[in-house]
Amino acid sequence: MKKKQWILGIIVLVALAAVLIWGRDRIHFNFAVFRAQLAGADWTKIAIGFACIFLGYVLRAVRWALLLRHNKKVGPLSLLGTQVIGFTAIALIGRVADPVRPFLVARKTNLTLSSQIAVYIVERLFDAGSMALVFSIAMIWVPSDEILRALSHSTMIARLATHDRFAAVLFARFGGLALTLLGALFLVAVRISGEAVALFFEKTLAPVSKGLGVSLGNKIRTFHSGLDTMRSFADFALMASLSIAMWLLIAVAYFETIRAFSGSPELASISAPRCVLLMIASGGASIVQLPVIGWFSQIGLVALALTMITGSGSEAATACAAMLLIVSFLGIVPIGLVWAQVDHISLRQITTESEQAADVAPDAEVADSTTP
Repeated sequence: MKKKQWILGIIVLVALAAVLIWGRDRIHFNFAVFRAQLAGADWTKIAIGFACIFLGYVLRAVRWALLLRHNKKVGPLSLLGTQVIGFTAIALIGRVADPVRPFLVARKTNLTLSSQIAVYIVERLFDAGSMALVFSIAMIWVPSDEILRALSHSTMIARLATHDRFAAVLFARFGGLALTLLGALFLVAVRISGEAVALFFEKTLAPVSKGLGVSLGNKIRTFHSGLDTMRSFADFALMASLSIAMWLLIAVAYFETIRAFSGSPELASISAPRCVLLMIASGGASIVQLPVIGWFSQIGLVALALTMITGSGSEAATACAAMLLIVSFLGIVPIGLVWAQVDHISLRQITTESEQAADVAPDAEVADSTTP
């Protein structure tokens, strides 16, 4: 793990400790009610949530295998282990472990790491687009006041709301979809004419930093070479369908897990659009994922969002937020640890190796391609 991440983690830990010390006599939290909420939860619904999340990992593996099929045919479930181990590394080590999945796939398939980083970026774009589509549709049925209240932790939306409330609501509802469309246009431009896009950025950034421009241009060329994953509209439609299905499964997992808390009428009766609104708040809380420490900050932010969205008590909201974290994020960890042991993989070592390889892979591949 990077030294900076450790420093940030310590700062967050100290801040959390200070808040707890400050608030222990000011914030009234009944741990007996908290335990009762967990004990009274409908575990059948929670099990359905677990099943939906794991099925989502299966769809991720199938999608990655299909993205490779024009370059190398692999079994649709042969990459499931790389997904499970990769997300286990992220859960335990943090976002620094993001390159683990493309690194493991490259090693398993004997393909270049650069090509798998390109697949990873394509995957992320499909995730963002599918998520934005689901969110934008759901937000149509959520009142404006609830949207602004649930996203009040966003500094940008809060500031925008003080100047133009309508614009803030419009951005909250459709901003993600608009940004995804811009990303898709950039993807298409790189796919059609990667060299021209690379030269454009090199020339544009040259007055600021020639080295930065060259580095970015090399990465765009490498990305272009790895975008041979979709060759027809049918390929695009298939990837989009898998991605939307996966995010609908995640939404069902959230919905079933929240409604499992029958001891809280506000949670047990949550509507589907409000559940999606909570997913937006949860996604914002997990952008910077620190190991272990980040779990508690995420629980706190999601519990706050639940209270704002549903009006539930703090104990019920905290119990539900903790279970959501376990179902949607930490539930895969035991399986991933066992899988890593079977494959003789050290999560810390593979994280370090993948990070180092990802830093040098794009430039190294471009250099190789220009060598006589």
